[in-house]
Amino acid sequence: MTTATWFILLGSLLLVVGFSASYIKTAPVTSAIVYLIIGFILGPMGFSLFHFNPLKESALLELLTEVAVLISLYCAGVKMPAPVKFTRWRTPLRLAVLSMALTVGIVAFAGYYWLGLPLGAAVLLGAVVAPTDPVLATEVQARHAGDTDQLRFSLTCEAGINDGSAFPFVMLGLGLLGLHDLGDNGWRWLAVDVVWASGVATGIGILAGSGMGWLVQRTRKTFTQSEFVENFLGLGLIAFAYGTSVAAGAWGFLAVFSAAVALRHTELKQVGLRQKYCAEAYEEAPEEHESEPIVHIHQHSLDFNEHLEKLAEIVLVLLIGGSLFWDSWSWRAVGFAAFVFLIARPVSVHVALLGSRTPLRLRNMAGWFGVRGIGSLYYLMYAIQHGLPEDIALDLIHLVLVVVALSIVAHGVSVKPAIARFWRPQDSQ
Repeated sequence: MTTATWFILLGSLLLVVGFSASYIKTAPVTSAIVYLIIGFILGPMGFSLFHFNPLKESALLELLTEVAVLISLYCAGVKMPAPVKFTRWRTPLRLAVLSMALTVGIVAFAGYYWLGLPLGAAVLLGAVVAPTDPVLATEVQARHAGDTDQLRFSLTCEAGINDGSAFPFVMLGLGLLGLHDLGDNGWRWLAVDVVWASGVATGIGILAGSGMGWLVQRTRKTFTQSEFVENFLGLGLIAFAYGTSVAAGAWGFLAVFSAAVALRHTELKQVGLRQKYCAEAYEEAPEEHESEPIVHIHQHSLDFNEHLEKLAEIVLVLLIGGSLFWDSWSWRAVGFAAFVFLIARPVSVHVALLGSRTPLRLRNMAGWFGVRGIGSLYYLMYAIQHGLPEDIALDLIHLVLVVVALSIVAHGVSVKPAIARFWRPQDSQ
């Protein structure tokens, strides 16, 4: 496709999205399904107007997915309820750490014994498909800053954390393939890739987010006429937290999410506001009541970043549709996707939440809505850029693209009726 054709295509798609937004909200589909279908029609499965090759364009796709995930993590983080309470965060922490680790193990076992992959590639595949996606899971994520619905909070918080906690497993897979130094008996991997990289990233994020929140409030008190370009401050926080974390050898995704959570927490604390929770955790609670003059960076930057997130979703889902051929839908790939959705994810969620007080219907919903998407593509492109052998890369691209595409369709079609049923009072079910 020529440059002019690309502009016409993207322009037409954006116009369609702009005019059809209200219709998509009432239809039993998500916007991502629409973008994917357009990719199918225009790509190799349809009129073959374009074909995107993830292997040849892995560097570009890594950059695009990286930016998309960073923006999405920020949007997810500033929606987290404040103050941060361990009692409320226990469930998403279990999902983001225990459930994800179990998913990696289950998928790695299937990849090694069923798909015939080398052990390192099987672990890498598990690490790629284990984290849930903060970009494509918007229908089941917190809708706004202050949304206290427990299901939305758990899934949003899980997606924010596990996009950082998946990195150690990616490095473990690369190490088993001889592409990363794990140290004797894995000591370096445990000390550096797990403990150091995760702890430092969280610390950098908290310091950056808290520092910005404090600095903004102090500046307003000192210079009463001061004005801020909140959108730039939000993007600046993303870039600063991510860049500092990467420079320190830590996981930047975790730093950005932590920074966004800390920013919201600090801004509310500075003006003496607290999140109000309802007695029933699964009903909507009212948001905090804020006086009109108070302007929060996290609120104003959220709208702008959500528009960027939507634009990234359009482009990347279109490219996914344009990467698949008819013969991509092998029984091996489709069967693997079904295994991830119906076995690996539900089993890992229920095991991780054993002994908790999480209601069964929330466990069932969390077990189904483990949306795979842009984050999985990023990790795979990251591995390719770090020397993944071409034959293994092609095999994993084939499997992961089908998993992501089927996740967009299966979870997109089921999300609205499933969520409606979840919110229905139990005595009417």
